[in-house]
Amino acid sequence: MSVLGDGFYDVPRGRIAIVVTHLEMTERPPRQVPRKRPGWALRHEPALAPSDYRALFRRIGEPWLWFSRLSLSDEALAALLADPARGVWVLESEGEDAGLVELAFDRPGICEVVFFGVIPDLIGSGAGRFMMSHVLVEAWSRPGVERLTVHTCTLDHPRALAFYIRSGFRPVRQQVEIAPDPRLAGILPEAAAPHVPLIVEAAG
Repeated sequence: MSVLGDGFYDVPRGRIAIVVTHLEMTERPPRQVPRKRPGWALRHEPALAPSDYRALFRRIGEPWLWFSRLSLSDEALAALLADPARGVWVLESEGEDAGLVELAFDRPGICEVVFFGVIPDLIGSGAGRFMMSHVLVEAWSRPGVERLTVHTCTLDHPRALAFYIRSGFRPVRQQVEIAPDPRLAGILPEAAAPHVPLIVEAAG
């Protein structure tokens, strides 16, 4: 994999540049009992329908330009969600699906937090801490797990990195990803994530 040198690099029109920070946890942290708001519950979903997963993924991620799961076909997403090496949990808030956790155990000794987020109305409410407490118990209770990993990027909430560090993760690596802008492909509306510049091919 190539390594960038110092300096500026042009991003092709129609693409977005994403700075990704990888974090890991190699020791089980002390168990904490988070404050739980009445009406919250974390529900394990061993066979979530692709349409339900995609709808929740969009509600959580559209403001931040999450797109990877939206570009999958129903068949591909269903196969991924049915993978026994993965687990999906949905946060219920007042009877509404409002948060998502996806874990992967497909690498020996590693649990990856693949997706983690809540709808905009719950940001800052403590819902993330409530969900993370369950993630840590679930991950470290699996036999053979020696490392818990997660990544955040510039398509996440600006406080996501600090949240993961407070939860016990430490940054270990950064990458730059170049990807097609999902708004130009119609995967997300052009108004999504206004903090990410939408740059198209110049006319003429």
